[in-house]
Amino acid sequence: MGGKRKGIEVSLAIAEAVGQANADVIAAYPITPQTHIVEHLSELVANGELDAEFVPVESEHSAMSVCCGSAAVGARTFTSTSSQGLALMSEIFFIASSMRLPMVMALANRSLSGPLSIWNDHTDTMMVRDAGWIHVFVENGQDAYDHIFWAFRVGEDPDVLLPVAVNFDGFILTHMIEPIEYEKDETIKRYLPEFRLKNALHPDKPVSMGCFGMPEIYTEAQMSREDGVTGSYPTIIKAWEEWGELTGRQYHPIETYRADDAEYCIVTMGSYGETAMEVVDTLREEGEKVGVVKIRLWRPFPFDEFRGAVLGKKALIVIDRAISFGGPGGPVASELRSALYKKEGSPVIVNYVAGLAGRDVSRNDFRNIILEGKAKAESGDTEGFILYGLRG
Repeated sequence: MGGKRKGIEVSLAIAEAVGQANADVIAAYPITPQTHIVEHLSELVANGELDAEFVPVESEHSAMSVCCGSAAVGARTFTSTSSQGLALMSEIFFIASSMRLPMVMALANRSLSGPLSIWNDHTDTMMVRDAGWIHVFVENGQDAYDHIFWAFRVGEDPDVLLPVAVNFDGFILTHMIEPIEYEKDETIKRYLPEFRLKNALHPDKPVSMGCFGMPEIYTEAQMSREDGVTGSYPTIIKAWEEWGELTGRQYHPIETYRADDAEYCIVTMGSYGETAMEVVDTLREEGEKVGVVKIRLWRPFPFDEFRGAVLGKKALIVIDRAISFGGPGGPVASELRSALYKKEGSPVIVNYVAGLAGRDVSRNDFRNIILEGKAKAESGDTEGFILYGLRG
């Protein structure tokens, strides 16, 4: 079980995972902070370590267009981007899922302009949360490495055929050197079958794809996409279970820490989960009944697992890293309120938005958020959201 373990930058480990997955086509355009991924992939291809077509396109819009073309002919396809790059490719991003074209994107989460920022938050991925892709969030380098294989395994499954975005925090993870356990190539081959796309584009058997949709069929087409995303859930779970059996590392759509007997839980997505766990350990020593609920699977959203983890708690302190401007606060808290609406035993939700554009959120900040959020829940002050650390 397991291969070699080495310290490596997380972006480079992602690139090497793509190489181990034997990707056929990589569409690449540089943008901070994901550039090291495609740079390293270009080296692997140039050195003959990966037999793939490396396509250096002129924009992110072109990158996603190339991905759609390569996936449509049955090629294992990968790309990565961040922030404004995702915004530019968003037009084609929606098309990829509507045409049921499996591909994998490593999305190095970064704030959107303006003002211009290269640092981390979740505003880019929230922009496309309703595009029909499968979305998963990782919290460390090992998670990121593992989920490249998982993403290909899920997206290419004949019962799924959807694009998958692996979200990981820009700079907090992209440029961090961590010890990562690499799996042997034999293990990857056992886990990840060859990609064979039924009804792939071929000049000998021409088919039409992406045709004009009249009003008489558009509604049904969107329902088909919804069924595809929600219907991917059993395959998602099965793929995690199989990965756990092969490697000993098991993942779940909702993961908790010291939450079973907790009265209050902080809810996180991405790398913040590990810091939250440290703070919860300290607060537990002080007698506070707190825990952590981590959302790993964002789309399709795991309603039953989430409710099972939180019903009966007094309050959830939800940390968002994006703002739904003019709305009730952060997009995650808004969705969790909806998921718990009129459910017996639902906790109240206190929403904090923190860490925008990479502003540091320390362990002491997490402590303040948890204790202040608990006090707000007890006083009934739960409307709207708190932009933590706001100056002036």
